[in-house]
Amino acid sequence: MQLNTRQDSQMNAYPNDAADAPDGGTSRSIVRATEPQALTTRALEERRLIHRNDSARVQADAFRDLRTRLLALRGDTNFVTLVAPVVPGCGASFVARNLAAAFAFDETKVATLVDCDALHPAQHAALDIDAPTGGLMDYIEGNVGELQQVHYRTGLPRLYLVPAGSVREIAGESFSSLRMRTLVDSLRSSHSNRYVVLDSPPVLRSPDARILSDLADLIVLVAGYGRVTTDQIEKAAANFDPDKLAGVVFNDIH
Repeated sequence: MQLNTRQDSQMNAYPNDAADAPDGGTSRSIVRATEPQALTTRALEERRLIHRNDSARVQADAFRDLRTRLLALRGDTNFVTLVAPVVPGCGASFVARNLAAAFAFDETKVATLVDCDALHPAQHAALDIDAPTGGLMDYIEGNVGELQQVHYRTGLPRLYLVPAGSVREIAGESFSSLRMRTLVDSLRSSHSNRYVVLDSPPVLRSPDARILSDLADLIVLVAGYGRVTTDQIEKAAANFDPDKLAGVVFNDIH
């Protein structure tokens, strides 16, 4: 699988959609009660999210195609996808964010994006979420008791974020903990149509991506177009179960 994406497209209004809970699926609430104000066109542009307008149709179609390919690999069951950059600067957080948005495009699905880069978290800033009660690391370490306290609405229908929370230099042991597995399992089982996207640290810089891959059903590698070598991609891919590796996204960063 190969997908070229560009980060220089203009972002316009996200479409109006139905309620967050799709029909036909079982669910239990893990969502904070506070509903954010609907995002304006300018706010959506600042978040660099895909949309359905003609000005970004190529970009949106690329992520929808990636979503469709992943769905074809897993059949009718919901799943967890790890999005992992080969090295820093590949734009994997951009890919993870928009893949999650692509799942949320579908009115029958719900998506949760989990920022697992504890040293260099990016998603809370990109989505302009304050996260007053903490995030992933705070939950794993037991400083936050309930998952719903770190599961935030983003202002986009059916798209949620678990931010990284407190910055940590070493997070591998936390990612292999029972509490981390419980968080991922709880997200997946909270709704039969919920799709979880894990935004990973770089593969060739730490063992965190490999540890996180144990929690994922599918893995998408992200390579900055012209920024990584074939050898680096092969070394990164060798860290993962080949049965889980869905392919490589070549991200054209501008």
